[in-house]
Amino acid sequence: MGVNHSTWHCMDFSNVKHFKMRKTELCLSSEGSEVILATSSDEKHPPENIIDGNPDTFWTTTGMFPQEFIICFHKHVRIERLVIQSYFVRTLKIEKSTSEEPVDFEQWIEKDLVHTEGQLQNEEIMARDGSATYLRFIIVSAFDHFASVHSVSAEGTVVSNLS
Repeated sequence: MGVNHSTWHCMDFSNVKHFKMRKTELCLSSEGSEVILATSSDEKHPPENIIDGNPDTFWTTTGMFPQEFIICFHKHVRIERLVIQSYFVRTLKIEKSTSEEPVDFEQWIEKDLVHTEGQLQNEEIMARDGSATYLRFIIVSAFDHFASVHSVSAEGTVVSNLS
C-alpha cells in the first residue's frame, strides 16, 4: 500500500503550536534544588533558607571568610539570570559545574557588591554560558564580621535530567 500524498495538501497546520522551553525559577527547593554544602550553619538560619522561597528567612555566616555554599539542581540547566539577595556581602564569586558530581568547578562570575545600609543587597546578574548542574557561591569578603544570604534566584530552563 502506498502513501496517499494528496492527503498532506488538505491538512490544516494552522493550529500547530510552536513550543518554547519554559523559563522557570530553578533555585527553589520546591523545584528539586538543594543546598548540598555550606561552610557554616546556624540552627536558626540554616543554608536551606536560601532556596526556600520565603523572603523572611536567610542563611548567615558564622565568622571568618571566605564562606561558601553549593546548590545542586539535580538536572542540567541553562541559567539566563541570577538574583542574589544578601546583606553585608562585599565580594562574591560564583563557580559552576556541569558534572554529575560536585567537582570540576570553573570560575564563572565575580562581583563586588555595594554596601546598602539598612536594606538588602539585590544583585541582578545576566548570565552568559549558564549551563550548570551545580553552582558554588563563595563569599570572599564582607562589610562586617557576618554576612547573610536571603535568596538566590536563577531564571532559566531545564535542559535535561541527570542520567
